[in-house]
Amino acid sequence: MRKPLTPNSPMDYFKKGAEIEISSDEDGFRGAWFGGTVVNPPAKKRNKTLVLVEYKTIMADESGSSPLRETMDVVQLRPPPPRERSRTFQISEEVDAYYNDGWWEGVITEAHENSRFAVFFRTSREQLEFSENDLRLHREWINGNWVPPLEEENVQNEENSAGDVRSVFFEGALVEVSSDEEGFQGAWFAATIVKSIERNKFLIEYKCLRTEDDTEFLREEVDAVHIRPYPPETVEVDCFHLLEEVDALFNDGWWVGVISKVLGQTSYIVYFRGTDEEMEFGHSDIRLHQDWIDGKWVVASQLLWSYDHQISARGIVHAAELVHSFIPRLRVSIAFNWRGPLY
Repeated sequence: MRKPLTPNSPMDYFKKGAEIEISSDEDGFRGAWFGGTVVNPPAKKRNKTLVLVEYKTIMADESGSSPLRETMDVVQLRPPPPRERSRTFQISEEVDAYYNDGWWEGVITEAHENSRFAVFFRTSREQLEFSENDLRLHREWINGNWVPPLEEENVQNEENSAGDVRSVFFEGALVEVSSDEEGFQGAWFAATIVKSIERNKFLIEYKCLRTEDDTEFLREEVDAVHIRPYPPETVEVDCFHLLEEVDALFNDGWWVGVISKVLGQTSYIVYFRGTDEEMEFGHSDIRLHQDWIDGKWVVASQLLWSYDHQISARGIVHAAELVHSFIPRLRVSIAFNWRGPLY
């Protein structure tokens, strides 16, 4: 077994012939790691961070006669991550899936029969199915150490009840985090559970929010009431409809709103109740709104209506808001079936 690297010697690994994984900043390849080997290690005097590498699965030309070689910065390289000899994957767990000759970062959204799992990829907003043999727990190589570390025996405590948050918010789980701070209400931000601090409190690391000096991703201690699993991809939505409750991706977070106008199959106006604002979004930046209630995902009810004349969508949203104000926290479905003016 290879000796673990110490935090003060991560560069020592990149010697000639060492097996590595290579990342890329090119469009279409972000979030993927490809197997390779070191051809020329970093020079001792000049260009100390540049390494000549050779890919294992990417060829230099269409003939496929010779592997591609590139000069890469060491920040784009890492050793191959360790893998457990056996592992039972769970929903909301962040994984790497082997696809198109590389390992792509995603999150498990569904568990199927015959040890197969649905994996959602945030960068492409696609969901694909994989066998457990083509999955591995997602790990980051930080200062010569793997995070989370390899655990040969991942024994779960069977005494944990379904209502115990620790059975859902385990170390490494991909989650979403909300905030009560002014200006952030109604938004959910993607994060990873770093560790459990207390029974109902966790240290999390955001996936997009960074520290003020922009040197690393922001970490915070958060109560369980502000955490939920990463929402599953329910169904593939060809188009959203007027008055459908959705989440819109804005300023690195998902903000709950209502479709107030359909501009086409690829563009919509979304109304945000909290700020009384409307903004335009593309189809790829919108998802169906879901609520995490009693350990289950519930798709938000829709305001359904039919009409013979043009009506004001903003007016209906306002009417729905009045209902919500009289019946707190109750989601209702209102069927508008009328044949005259709204006012």
